[in-house]
Amino acid sequence: MITRLLLTYSLMVSAVGALSAQTSPDDIRVDDYRPRSIYKVPVSKTDKARYPAIDIHSHPYAKSDEALKEWVKVMDNAGIAKTIVMTMSHGAKFDSLYAKYAAYGDRFEVWCGFDYTGYQEPGWSEKAVRELERCFKAGARGVGELGDKGMGEMFSGPAKAQGMHVDDPRMQPLFAKCGELGIPVAIHVAEPYWMYQPMDSTNDGLMNAYKWRIDLTKKGIYNHGQLIATLDHVVRDNPKTTFVACHLANCEYDLSILGNMLDRYPNLYAEFGARYAETAPIPKYMNAFCEKYQDRLMYGTDMGYSPHMYATTFRILESNDEHFYEIDLFEYHWPLYGFGLKDSVLKKIYRENALEILHKDATGRKR
Repeated sequence: MITRLLLTYSLMVSAVGALSAQTSPDDIRVDDYRPRSIYKVPVSKTDKARYPAIDIHSHPYAKSDEALKEWVKVMDNAGIAKTIVMTMSHGAKFDSLYAKYAAYGDRFEVWCGFDYTGYQEPGWSEKAVRELERCFKAGARGVGELGDKGMGEMFSGPAKAQGMHVDDPRMQPLFAKCGELGIPVAIHVAEPYWMYQPMDSTNDGLMNAYKWRIDLTKKGIYNHGQLIATLDHVVRDNPKTTFVACHLANCEYDLSILGNMLDRYPNLYAEFGARYAETAPIPKYMNAFCEKYQDRLMYGTDMGYSPHMYATTFRILESNDEHFYEIDLFEYHWPLYGFGLKDSVLKKIYRENALEILHKDATGRKR
């Protein structure tokens, strides 16, 4: 009798649950929306990069020696031969981070930041150049990631440089010195275009865009186009310095902007870090773009070091998979598609292009 009552109760609960699932779309919060693809299409296994990869865009995510050891194991399993750690630091902090990651030899390469302390005072550029040279002697093999989301160069710490953008004349001596030392400079300008659009029902990247939205009402803030122009200017004015446009220069909505800069400036490269979801909805276009600029694009992540994260980036670059979701990883609600890049292009994006800029000295010769 008790068993029968429990079964009846269970069926009633299931029925109520089924009815509650039939709610009106008006009752569903957008940030609770978790669509699941019903298409029975091929699913690729991409736990390991098809070719040994260099991750050109990462940060000092490991907060302990054990975490760093685990990261190296994950890299081994994922086929990541080397990771570039952009510390955005200088002084004692850079020295400490360099010592930590240099213990693993060629598995990591450590980049420094600029010291903006006193950037509004006379003689700042000369002091900053001296610290850059010191960091280089201490082991830095690149600078990055510099970052400007509209208010000036704000990524390197602890001092910020509000109001000073990368094309500011005060920064010119530092970029010239990077050219002399033969070290690349990674620059992040702007954010994806959805972050600049109205935060309403017309914004197809709304939930992610709302989190990272740009407040263009702030006094002195640059808009998207103005920030891209600063990148254009600094690359143009420093032809002997190699620059890396982080996140595809945040031009995912119109990659012809980045393409035009790549056409004009042989000293400019670009990387995919944290922009896989923004480009995966347009796989045919991305395949053609990667084919055209295969000598200038590089693999980067900028999303930690989980095995699932690496596997998802490989899936987007390598496979022809269709209509799959990664909402929790990327925070967008749209389906993703693989670019299906051919092997010759993958080899360049994963490794060969990075080697071109990582292994040169100040004269342009391979290290």
